[in-house]
Amino acid sequence: MRKISYCQAVNEAISQEMDRDPSVFVYGIGVPDHKRVFGTTVGLLERFGRDRCFDTPLSEDAMTGFGLGAAINGARPIHVHMRVDFMLLAMNQLANMVASYRYTSGGTLEVPLVIRAVVGRGWGQAFQHSKTMHSCFAHIPGLKVVMPTTPRDAKGLLISAIRDDNPVIVIEHRWLYYAVDEVPEEDFCTPIGKPNVLLSGDDVTVVATSWMNVEAIRAAQIVRKKHGVSVEVIDARSVQPLDDASIIDSVEKTGHCILVDNDWIHCGFSAEIAARIAEKSFGKLKSPVRRLGFEHTHCPCARHLENAFYPSAARIVRAIETKLSLQETDLSGENFYSYEQKFKGPF
Repeated sequence: MRKISYCQAVNEAISQEMDRDPSVFVYGIGVPDHKRVFGTTVGLLERFGRDRCFDTPLSEDAMTGFGLGAAINGARPIHVHMRVDFMLLAMNQLANMVASYRYTSGGTLEVPLVIRAVVGRGWGQAFQHSKTMHSCFAHIPGLKVVMPTTPRDAKGLLISAIRDDNPVIVIEHRWLYYAVDEVPEEDFCTPIGKPNVLLSGDDVTVVATSWMNVEAIRAAQIVRKKHGVSVEVIDARSVQPLDDASIIDSVEKTGHCILVDNDWIHCGFSAEIAARIAEKSFGKLKSPVRRLGFEHTHCPCARHLENAFYPSAARIVRAIETKLSLQETDLSGENFYSYEQKFKGPF
């Protein structure tokens, strides 16, 4: 099977769906410009024309309302937000209109609207370009929220979202655009709501979201080498809906669980998963559930402080060592990921 990048997988999903269904179109700030949203919309303007691939005014609320109007009138719009932070400007449309329109119409109107939102760190982006917000969106009935980690899921989940008759928010981490993995060339759907076991293990379960899966896999490699510890890494990949059966099964197998969210911990997605584990598997736990996430402050601009703000593979290693009562290992010789390295793995 051929290997392509996460970015190419997103582009291929959109292109194939626009080919298959003439009601699909893509729009948003920067969609047809020279950078093409980190390259994910390359070639769409040339292939499908300005009626189906176009730029928009800098007005998130109005453009989200436009997408809702198009969706309830038979189209399947894909609205691209360059940064999830500014989706807050469209929160009235999302919470009061998009999420509830099918309900308020008694099920007579479908809302097949996809919203792609880019998240992820980068030097100097600070507090207005660092949020993820998935727990906020998932809190609202009527919205589906997915966070693809692998290139395969980037394609499969996006196709599922486009074909869904309900609004789906697809959150993409900008560092993942460089990830490369095997992806089928034909179109396919990845079911929304099912977690994915990225790495099998027996000693401790790590449940992660988005880029944190990459950090978790790196941590798992280190503790296996240093301590002989076997870590099971589960990519939640769908925040709402979420079938937690595989997570519960894993926790009952290992007895230990660490949740690593690409977000703040307080009132977040990790709290939801921790509550489910407590409700369903409390008697099987050998230690309390541990949660890692953004530090509970606004993201600083300086690089060394930004590094302290975000969870990392090193912090996951320390959390595993603490949970399993292992002596801290020397991490000075280990390589860790950064944007400057133009990340290409590990999938």
